[in-house]
Amino acid sequence: MTDGKLAVIGLGSIGSMALWQASRLTDSVTGFEASVPAHARSAVGGDTRLFSMIYRGNPDYYPIRKRSRTLWAELEAETGQNILTRCGGLSIGTADGPYMTALLETTRTNRAEHQILTREDMAQRYPQHNLRYDDIAVYDPHAGALRTDRAVTAAIAAAENNGATIHTNTPIDSITETNDGVVITSGGKSWTFDSVIVASGGWSQSLMPDYLKTATDTKRIILTWFVARDGAEFSPEKFPVFSRISGDLSMYGAPAVDGVTVKATLDGRGRPTPDAGNVPRDLTPEEIAETTETVTEFFPGLYPNIVRSDAFPDLYTKDRNPLVGWIEEGGRIYCATGFSGGGFKNATGFGEIAAHEALGKRSFDGLDFVRPQRFKTS
Repeated sequence: MTDGKLAVIGLGSIGSMALWQASRLTDSVTGFEASVPAHARSAVGGDTRLFSMIYRGNPDYYPIRKRSRTLWAELEAETGQNILTRCGGLSIGTADGPYMTALLETTRTNRAEHQILTREDMAQRYPQHNLRYDDIAVYDPHAGALRTDRAVTAAIAAAENNGATIHTNTPIDSITETNDGVVITSGGKSWTFDSVIVASGGWSQSLMPDYLKTATDTKRIILTWFVARDGAEFSPEKFPVFSRISGDLSMYGAPAVDGVTVKATLDGRGRPTPDAGNVPRDLTPEEIAETTETVTEFFPGLYPNIVRSDAFPDLYTKDRNPLVGWIEEGGRIYCATGFSGGGFKNATGFGEIAAHEALGKRSFDGLDFVRPQRFKTS
């Protein structure tokens, strides 16, 4: 006898969604969280994450984004929570630069709905942005800001309503596969499940085999906020989420969901950190200086003083694609981690994939780029 069909270890951005999706398939699913859902030190922290259908990179992500958009709406309908603020999105950069060139190539390959805006168009529609002379923008009508804490707590509540069991303040010490299932331990307690999903983000490495430990790094992600001179001009109704790379400066952010502070933070500055539970929260002088310089140029309507900052851990892979699939072929331990700072927008889609595959309900094709086996050497 086992304690259930499936355990989900880690109830953050991906784990909470995998738990919710699994609870739709069986009432024999249990979630384990080392702290409490949406705790302040997890990668869920920071109020909002960007959702978009326009991006640069692998077109194979596009079907997952489409499915995620549908599932975010389903989670809202099921829980009565407003999770995705649909305010549109802007991608901004040098017209002929590598960022905009790659983004438009992916967008056109995906046939994603979009609108190209010139510098003059932006001055009329979104004057909050100070563009350089050779910048353009691409508008995404389906983009928005995801409310992270609300999303995670809503998914866990929905799972509980479907019959899932939740264990909080229960860090997992070990996972052992046996002939009878998978044994997981915490302190002096142990449980056995038919299969297990590891979705512990920056804390996942200790639960993974050596070949995945060497393919991953826990990194520190910083976030910063600024006060708007006129909060109404940076409201979700007037100020879409944005990602921008102009020359040597880059930043992404979200509107003032509280009516006052705007998230505007440096992009792609993750630095390795040895301990996910002990990430330095204070910004370095260099981070403060670069952030302030960028905001001063990009947003004249923001006071160029950081009024709030924080830092969070996430697990990065060597190729920046996540780990979604069985750790060993024919095994019982499945992982959904390593999202490299960009997983929240697709959390519902990848959560559905993980739940169906870990329960043996359905397998998904076209996902070789996220399978853990790609890092296994012969």
